[in-house]
Amino acid sequence: MLDLNSLAEFSRANCVSICAFLVPANLLTTLLTMILVALHRPSHYVWQVAGIGNIFASVMVLHVYTWFMIGVVMAPTYILLWLALTCLVVNVGAIVFQKRYQQTPQHSNG
Repeated sequence: MLDLNSLAEFSRANCVSICAFLVPANLLTTLLTMILVALHRPSHYVWQVAGIGNIFASVMVLHVYTWFMIGVVMAPTYILLWLALTCLVVNVGAIVFQKRYQQTPQHSNG
C-alpha cells in the first residue's frame, strides 16, 4: 500500500532534484502549449501538451504542500506554488481559448 508519509518525506529529502526538474518542465510545457495555440495546431496536440503540463504543475503543488505540512513557510514555497498555479491556469486557459477560437467562424476576404 502507498504510504503518503514516506512519499512526503521523499519529496522533502529530494527537494532540489525535484524542483530542478519540475520548474523547467512546467515552464517548457506551458510555453509549448501557448505556442501550439498561437500556431493554430489541432486540439489533440494542445490537449496532450497541456495535460502533461498540468501533471507537472499538480506534482509541484503537491510537493509544495509537503513543505507546508511541516510548517515551512518561506518565499521559495510561495514562489513555487505561484509558478505551479500560474502554469495550471495558463494551460487550462489555452485550452478554453483554442476551443472558443475554433468555434468562431472564419471570414475570408474573397
